[in-house]
Amino acid sequence: MRYFFQVSYHGRNYHGWQIQKNAVSVQQVINEAFSTIFGKPVTTVGSGRTDTGVHATGQVFHADFEDPIDKTDLRFKLNSLLPADISIDAVRPVKNDASARFDALLRGYEYHMHRQKNPFLHYTSYYFRSDPDLAAMNQAAGVLRQYNDFESFSRVKTEVNHFECLIEHAEWVRQGDSLIFHIAANRFLRGMVRAVAGTLLDVGTGRISQDDFVRIIEAKDRQKAGRSVPAHGLFLTKVSYPPNLYLS
Repeated sequence: MRYFFQVSYHGRNYHGWQIQKNAVSVQQVINEAFSTIFGKPVTTVGSGRTDTGVHATGQVFHADFEDPIDKTDLRFKLNSLLPADISIDAVRPVKNDASARFDALLRGYEYHMHRQKNPFLHYTSYYFRSDPDLAAMNQAAGVLRQYNDFESFSRVKTEVNHFECLIEHAEWVRQGDSLIFHIAANRFLRGMVRAVAGTLLDVGTGRISQDDFVRIIEAKDRQKAGRSVPAHGLFLTKVSYPPNLYLS
């Protein structure tokens, strides 16, 4: 039987979600916990990668088991073995052909920034002293929905067949001294959210104009876009699936 697992993690100690040869990843640590419980390897498939240092509150992966499992018991055992910075938050049975990666309809991210120095936000939010023009950034963010090719915001060396993404929502929200960028799409390119956020900050600080932002999108050239903001402010917050995939 196949199950979907929802997992949260603090990304500071990991080189992203995906297993790597010479670095510790979240997926590797979870796989090791499964192996301890079942006495054999368990294959996990994530909804997608997250970069080194990026956090998650809504990452999803699937795993297969020969027999039905006790969801509550397995979740308890996993959380007992996993380090404090990784948590299994939910376990749900799904159809045997459901895929955490390929059946995802929407992925949501948040980028967190704070303007006043705060030691308790040091590893989960970007300390950005300037006060950017929120209205200007949201005007530019609204333009994103008019396009579907975002090569300008993709890492140059990446293995993808195309650079098309359907952005459904992109908005900056102020919460006290903090700014949070919410963005949701059917898929994201590697490094895309951080590059988009960095370029929008260029709009908000007056380094580039609204027209410049449009030209950057249309250029399909990563060198034209702004810098990538630091990874530690980024959270994968949600992955949505068709309801009929779930068995309960």
